Amino acid sequence: MKKMILAAFVCCALAFDMQAQSNYKVITIVESIVPGGVGRSRMVEEKSPLDHTGFTTERTDGKKSKQRDVKRGDAKVDRFAETKLLNFYSMVGINFQNVASNDALISSKINQMAQDGWNLKFVTSGVESDSGKGDGKGIFITRLIFTK
Repeated sequence: MKKMILAAFVCCALAFDMQAQSNYKVITIVESIVPGGVGRSRMVEEKSPLDHTGFTTERTDGKKSKQRDVKRGDAKVDRFAETKLLNFYSMVGINFQNVASNDALISSKINQMAQDGWNLKFVTSGVESDSGKGDGKGIFITRLIFTK
């Protein structure tokens, strides 16, 4: 009986440990809301992981920082996948065919990720929309966060 309880405890501990060691992957979707189709819409996936610790500094007194020692150019990845998407707006307003087409492409990516063993864990989005006459700029951004 003691061996059975010990075995159950070990199995639970291993299961908990496996759950704690998740890998995360972020897919970013940028959809342009620039009128006339002149914007650029893409789905982007990094292919060259970075270690954030090389770009992280700590402040010692709330003011002093060594951020100037960190070069932004070093944080750029060279390899990434870029899937072309359609823009939300045409010359006459929202193009619902483009929205449906983007949905099909995004669904395809999510299905591929699921087939590769990734689980969609979180979705977060934001928008910077056209602020009226003369602006003509804006994006809708969505981040899909997967775990494995």
